[in-house]
Amino acid sequence: MNLLQIQEAVNDLGTAAAETVAQPTEIKLSILDLAMKGGWIMVVLAVLSLIAVYIFIERYINVSRATKYDNGFMERIREYMKDGKLDSAKALCRGNSTPISRMIEKGLSRIGRPLNDINSAIENVGNLEVAKLERGVSILAMIASAAPMIGFLGTVTGMIRAFYNMSMAGNNIDIELLSSGIYEAMVTTVGGLIVGIIAYIFHAVISTKIQKVVNLLEAKATEFMDVLNEPA
Repeated sequence: MNLLQIQEAVNDLGTAAAETVAQPTEIKLSILDLAMKGGWIMVVLAVLSLIAVYIFIERYINVSRATKYDNGFMERIREYMKDGKLDSAKALCRGNSTPISRMIEKGLSRIGRPLNDINSAIENVGNLEVAKLERGVSILAMIASAAPMIGFLGTVTGMIRAFYNMSMAGNNIDIELLSSGIYEAMVTTVGGLIVGIIAYIFHAVISTKIQKVVNLLEAKATEFMDVLNEPA
């Protein structure tokens, strides 16, 4: 009886040990560790991502300020113009300090000249204001296009490293020998795509907000010219 109990205990221990061995060990790899396996290409992509984030935040704040508009601004300008109070209208423009107010102020300073000259002056100021808002946006477009190509460059260099290691290993090829090159190839591809997609979204958001400012400037320029064309 004792021998049977001992045999059963040994069998139970063997079964438990087999289950323990059969269970795979879970290997955890953080995003930072994974990015480090991409090599120097990931450093370049990290710098590009920081530049994209900085430009997006800076441009978003400035463009958002430009879209703020006092709905009663043009009505007060109209009243001042009808009353002949051009200095008061100019003072109102200086107090607002927005692309629209600077554009209208330029138009007010040209009153007395032909309407075509006034219209040209307004358009020039509007174009300058839009150019200020678009400053740095082209860099976002460049990052959106360049980041995936840089990631693909990392893919090529990683595969070159993997094949080089294979050629140098001869008959002693193993997975660990190839892992560094394959990691670099795959990680840089993903990193380049992620940075490119984010930069593309940033560029689309900023471009849409700038287009809203352009539409607003065109509408207010037309409204200002309509006031000048109204009979006294």
